[in-house]
Amino acid sequence: MSGNLIAILRGVRPDEVLEIGRAVVDAGITTIEVPLNSPTPLESITLLANEYAGRAIIGAGTVLNVDDVRACNAAGAQIIVSPNCDPEVIAETVRLDMTSYPGVATVTEAFTAIRAGARNLKLFPASALGIGSLKAWREVLPPDVALLPVGGVDAQNLGEWVRAGAAGAGFGSSLYKAGRSAAEVGELAAGLVQAWQAATS
Repeated sequence: MSGNLIAILRGVRPDEVLEIGRAVVDAGITTIEVPLNSPTPLESITLLANEYAGRAIIGAGTVLNVDDVRACNAAGAQIIVSPNCDPEVIAETVRLDMTSYPGVATVTEAFTAIRAGARNLKLFPASALGIGSLKAWREVLPPDVALLPVGGVDAQNLGEWVRAGAAGAGFGSSLYKAGRSAAEVGELAAGLVQAWQAATS
C-alpha cells in the first residue's frame, strides 16, 4: 500500500473494471477513482466497492453537483473527487462521511475548500500550476491539509512533487487510458509505486 496515490480510470467500462482494478491494487495502489464521464460509472463504482471492500478505497471523480455526490454514495463510493472547488459539493461529501478531494488552482480556492470541510486538495491542473506553486502553498496552508497534484504527474516527475511537499498524487493518462490492457496498467502502476517508494524512503 503506497501513500495517497490515486488511480484515475477515466473511460473504464464495467465489463473490464474489475480486471483493471485488480492490476492496480496488486501493484500497490489502493485508491481507485472512476470519473463520472466514464461509461456507466456508477456500475463500475459498485462493482469495485463490492470486490474490494476493506482492501481498497473506491471513489468517484469529475463530481460536479450535490445530486451526483448522493448517487455516488449510494453506489458505494468512499471518496469524491472534483475538478473544481464547490463548497456545496464538499459539504455534502463530508456530511455523508466520505472524503472530499476538490480541485483547486489558487490559494483562494484552497482556503475556500478548507472552510467547507476539505482536508485533501487536488492541485489541478498540476502541469500548468507547477511545482513552485505547491511549494508556495505548502508554506501558507495548514500542515494537516494534504496537497495532491493531478494532471501531468508520472513516474519520472513524482519524486520532484513529493520533495516539494505533495502528500500523494493522482494518475490519469500516465496510468490508464481507455483500451489499455490490464497487464500494461499493472506494469505502469508498479512503476509509479516504485517511484513513490524511492521518493519517500
